[in-house]
Amino acid sequence: MLKRFPIFLFIVASVVNVAAWIWGQSALAALVKPALMPLLSLSTVACALGYRVDRRLLGWLVAAQLFGFLGDTLLIREGFIFFASGIGAFLIGHIFYISLFGGRSWKGLSWKEWVISLPFMMGGVYGLVRLLKISGDLLVPMAVYGFMLMLLIFSTLCGLIRFRHRGAWALVFLGALLFTFSDALIAAETFEVVSFPLLDATIMFTYLLAQSLLAIGGLRLCVKR
Repeated sequence: MLKRFPIFLFIVASVVNVAAWIWGQSALAALVKPALMPLLSLSTVACALGYRVDRRLLGWLVAAQLFGFLGDTLLIREGFIFFASGIGAFLIGHIFYISLFGGRSWKGLSWKEWVISLPFMMGGVYGLVRLLKISGDLLVPMAVYGFMLMLLIFSTLCGLIRFRHRGAWALVFLGALLFTFSDALIAAETFEVVSFPLLDATIMFTYLLAQSLLAIGGLRLCVKR
C-alpha cells in the first residue's frame, strides 16, 4: 500500500492536469503542474524499496525528475528569462538521464560507430531547427538542447539494440522519443509554428507519458541483477 499511494497520487494529479487543459482551465493546470514530478520521484523511490538497486543510478534518475520539476515550475511563468531558465533545467535533467542510460549503453562503442552516429544526431537537430523556424538569440541554446535530446534518443537506442534486457530499454527509448515530440510541440507553440485545439493537453499528455516510461524503464535498469 505504501508503494502504491504515491503512484495513485501521481496518476490523479496527471489526469487532473491534462483534463484541466482539455476543459480550458489553465489556472487549475498550472496549480497542479508543480506537484507532478515530485510525485513521480516519490513513486520511483517507493517502487525501489525492497529491491537491490544501484543507488548512484537511482540518484541520477530522481535528479532528472526533480530538474523536470524545476523546469515545469519555471515554464509556468511568462517571459524570456523563465523560458530560458526552464529549458536550462530540463537540459540538466537530460544530462542525468544520459548519464544513467548512456553510461551503460555506450560501453564498448568504437570511434567508428560514433563517427557514423554523430551526423544522424546533428541532422536531427538541424531538422528540428528548420522545421520549428528557430532563429535569433535562441538558435544556439535551442540547438544545444536539441542535441541533448538526440543524444538521449541515441543512448536509449544503443541499449535497445545491444543488450538482452530489451523490455526496459524499449520503455526508455519510447520515453525519449515522446519527450522529444512533446518538447518539439512546446517549441512549435512558442515560435507560433503550430497551433491546434488541445495542443497544451497533447503536450502534457505526451510529456507525462514520456517521464513515466523513463521512470519505469530507468528503475528496471537500476535494479541489480
